Amino acid sequence: MQTLLPSGWPRPKGYANGVTGTGRMVFVAGMVGWDAHCKFHSDDFGVQARQALANIAAVLAAGAAKPAHIVRMTWYVTDKREYLAALPEVGRAFRELIGNYDIAMTAVEVRALIEDRAKVEIEVTALVPE
Repeated sequence: MQTLLPSGWPRPKGYANGVTGTGRMVFVAGMVGWDAHCKFHSDDFGVQARQALANIAAVLAAGAAKPAHIVRMTWYVTDKREYLAALPEVGRAFRELIGNYDIAMTAVEVRALIEDRAKVEIEVTALVPE
């Protein structure tokens, strides 16, 4: 995989402008911050984000993929300020569970998520090299 950075653009902090590569694609549906039994253990944004990232890693493993194969990630958050306040904790969880910031990422504030207690939902696309 190769990150894409147009000539003269500054390197973005915490994500890539684009990613290219070839291989087998793995699509992970939006993961929220509950456990494998659909139970929330916290209403804290950082705790839910960590659990959602752990859920992503588990689904990737089931598809013979790794977090390092993620090329696209979309975050849906119910409160932009809460997300920004939790960035240090989210960053720690991201480094521990995903590890790679060379991912094309988008974050969007939404009014609500389908699961009432969910504060964040994350979906990813992974590209497993051939």
